[in-house]
Amino acid sequence: MAFRGWKRLLLSGRQNSFAKAWRSRRGVPSLRWKRCCHWSAGKSLDPEVRAFLEENTEVTSSGHLTPEIRLRLLTPRCKFWREKPDLWPYGDPFWAIYWPGGQALSRYILDNPRVVKGRSVLDLGSGCGATAIAAVMSGASQVLANDIDPIAGMAMILNCELNHLNPFPITIKNIINSDAGNWDLIVLGDMFYDEQLADGLHHWLRKCIRIQQTEVLIGDPGRHQFLSHSIRSQLHKVIEYSLPEYTRQENYGLTSSIVWSYQPSNSLENC
Repeated sequence: MAFRGWKRLLLSGRQNSFAKAWRSRRGVPSLRWKRCCHWSAGKSLDPEVRAFLEENTEVTSSGHLTPEIRLRLLTPRCKFWREKPDLWPYGDPFWAIYWPGGQALSRYILDNPRVVKGRSVLDLGSGCGATAIAAVMSGASQVLANDIDPIAGMAMILNCELNHLNPFPITIKNIINSDAGNWDLIVLGDMFYDEQLADGLHHWLRKCIRIQQTEVLIGDPGRHQFLSHSIRSQLHKVIEYSLPEYTRQENYGLTSSIVWSYQPSNSLENC
C-alpha cells in the first residue's frame, strides 16, 4: 500500500485509536524513555531507534510553510511510503507528517517573534516538534514539547540537531485534564479530529485560561470536526496562510491553514 493510503488511515480511522490513547493516557509503546527530562544532543537516544529513524525518514525543508526549519519526515522517497502500514515497527507515525495546522502556527511564530519572545511556551501534541523549534528560534524563554508517542520525542531530538538547537524538554504523557503548570502560551495544531478529545481540550484549555491567564493559539486547516465543534464560536481568526502545493496534495485538497486565538467568553466562570 502506498503511503498515501496509509496517510488516509491516519487522517480517518486510525486517529480514533490515537484519540483514545490521549483520552486514556495509555496506548504508547514501551520504550526506555524518561517521562520528562532535559536532553543534550546526541545523548540518551536508543541507538537502534536513532538508526531506524535516520534510515527511514528524509531530511527536508521544502513543500511546507517554514523552509527555515529542517525536519525528518516521511516523503515519497522513503521506503515506508510504499510499504504496508503494518510493517512500520512502532506506533502510527503521526509525527512524521508536518500537518497544516502546525505549519501555520510555526509560520506565524517565525514571522511574529514577539508572540513568544521572553515567554514560556507549551507545545501540545508536538509531533515532529516544528512549532516548538519555531518558538526556540524566536526567543522563547522556556519551551516544553508534549506528545504521547515516545518515537515522536526521539524524532524531535533529531530535528533539534538538524536545526543546530539544544534539545528542549519533552514530556511523553497525556497532560490533558492534568495540571500542566503555568505557561504564558499554549500552542496546539491539528488536534481537533475527534469529538471527545475536542471536548476534553475545550474544557482543559478554558481552565488553563481561567486559572493561569494562559494565552492559547490553535492551528487548523478547517477540518469538519474542528469547524463544527462548539469551541469554534469562541475563536478569533489571527491569520490565514495559503498552503504550498505539496502540502495541498498530501492533505486531499485543503488549500489554507488558519491560526486562531482561543478567547472563551466564560473563561472566568467555574469549569
